[in-house]
Amino acid sequence: MSSVAPFPGPQKDPSAANRAAPPPQAAKPPVRDPRLDFYRGIAMFIILAAHIPGNRWTGWIPARFGFSDATEIFVFCSGMASAIAFGGSFARQGWGLGTARVLFRCWQVFWAHIGLFVFIAVSVAAIDLYGGFEKSYVNSLNLGHFFKDPMTQLVGLFTLTYVPNYFDILPMYLVVLMLMPLMMGLEKIGLWAVAMASVLIWLTANPYMIGLGPDGLSLPAEPWSEREWFFNPFGWQLLFFTGFAFMKGWLPKPPVSKLLIVLAAAFLILSAPYGSWKVFTWVKSASPELADLILPGRDAIGEWREKTDFGLLRYAHFLALAYLGWVAAGEGGKRLIASGSSAAARIWSVLLQVITKVGQQSLAVFVFSMALARFIGFALDQTDRAVMTTAFANLFGFFLIIGCAYGAAWFKSQPWRAKK
Repeated sequence: MSSVAPFPGPQKDPSAANRAAPPPQAAKPPVRDPRLDFYRGIAMFIILAAHIPGNRWTGWIPARFGFSDATEIFVFCSGMASAIAFGGSFARQGWGLGTARVLFRCWQVFWAHIGLFVFIAVSVAAIDLYGGFEKSYVNSLNLGHFFKDPMTQLVGLFTLTYVPNYFDILPMYLVVLMLMPLMMGLEKIGLWAVAMASVLIWLTANPYMIGLGPDGLSLPAEPWSEREWFFNPFGWQLLFFTGFAFMKGWLPKPPVSKLLIVLAAAFLILSAPYGSWKVFTWVKSASPELADLILPGRDAIGEWREKTDFGLLRYAHFLALAYLGWVAAGEGGKRLIASGSSAAARIWSVLLQVITKVGQQSLAVFVFSMALARFIGFALDQTDRAVMTTAFANLFGFFLIIGCAYGAAWFKSQPWRAKK
């Protein structure tokens, strides 16, 4: 609709208006929400620990206490970050240039995936070839088929019809990004069209929800078996676009309510034995009778907590966890920001800065951590994996991904360019 008044008043001298107008000011860059990068940074540390083979610390990651885990944090926050990075491009420059920017990001993610695979494949091949160890590190990643038939598997690798175990999250992220132009085009019809499209795509991966059986739409992971991608992008896009919608303003921020806080906390606690085998064993040790009552329920909700297709209970569990994290951080993340000059406040301020930096450079850190995890696992294989040895390995890994984050930020700043 036009903003021109239907009954214009007396015309004013435009030159006088120009003289009275204040001088234009340069647009200030948007302030980045600290909650986004803080929680995404936390996810990066968890993902590193989770991918170190035989790591004692994986017994205490979020995946051991409920339906969802660090993958949900990464995907949800990536959706939020994409709303900041790409949503503005669609709004300012139109659908065509917005799509071009998304495709450029897909190009970067694709080559990050290829580079990560080649680097790790060469590394484990070198260890097997020259190390003389009894354990085959090539087979530990199920790469035997790749080295036996490299021509076929290289074609599959580049067409994403061969997605080996351990190398599956970036292809999922890539396909989800490619759905963004579709969603931004549907926004012109209405937000209802975006929501309907995302839900319908999710239902194609989870047809049990509407009584169509267990087999949904998926992508093949390897030509010699029926294994599908471990992270089905048609299921996981629902979480990505939920984060996208919150950051874009398509979904309103939830109210801070004591009732919602209690309900979210109760769901997380009461669902833990159903979503976590670790918690179930604790319940069984404390009360075998209660465990006998829980076990049939665990078996009945197998599809609902399924990770590959992103089952509904994983979605509900993460939203409850995210709500509590959002409330705990406070409006604009104000509770994350330390105040005062005490030693504890200064320490927390440094930790917040470090974790946030890791979250800001999540793609570089993720790729680096996936390679690093294999080397840390190899190093631990040469030890007795004692508690202190494992702790040192994890903490050293954290130190290295922090260094990666600061290094990536330094290179992105292009310090060699002349300052004006």
